[in-house]
Amino acid sequence: MDQITNIDELPGIPRNEAGPLFAEPWQLTAFGIVLALHRQGYFQWREWVNYLSEEIELGKTYGLEPGNHNGIYYHQWLAALEKLVTDKELSSFDELIARKEEWRHADEHRGFGEPLTLHHHHHDHDHHHGHGHVHGHGHGHGHGHQHHDHGPDHVCRPPAARLS
Repeated sequence: MDQITNIDELPGIPRNEAGPLFAEPWQLTAFGIVLALHRQGYFQWREWVNYLSEEIELGKTYGLEPGNHNGIYYHQWLAALEKLVTDKELSSFDELIARKEEWRHADEHRGFGEPLTLHHHHHDHDHHHGHGHVHGHGHGHGHGHQHHDHGPDHVCRPPAARLS
């Protein structure tokens, strides 16, 4: 399998003279996942470029401002990655959703400046109740790190969903 990775083939990638630009850490992570999967031989680079190009051609903005090129681009990148991974049967749709939910939950429950880590734990209430109810998270996490009180006005975000 071809192991050539030509960043210049990527349509519309946000970049400067030093290389690709990332506005948020998850964008770099998504970028790295694609490079790692390619370098491990799961797909050819041209195949990835085709998936990404098809996603970009759909023109979705994912609820972002049209001028947010970087944010839109990496949401398209992530949607293309989801399609490629499921098409190649590297992961199931349900596994992708579960993993996205783990990352979303970890991000929601970390303090400012803390690294993002996954903890397998359960809350003592229905955390993702889905009806817009506001609560103060007065519960113990039980996984060995300090609980961050989000305050009484904190609203839990809904569970992750597939981007496409």
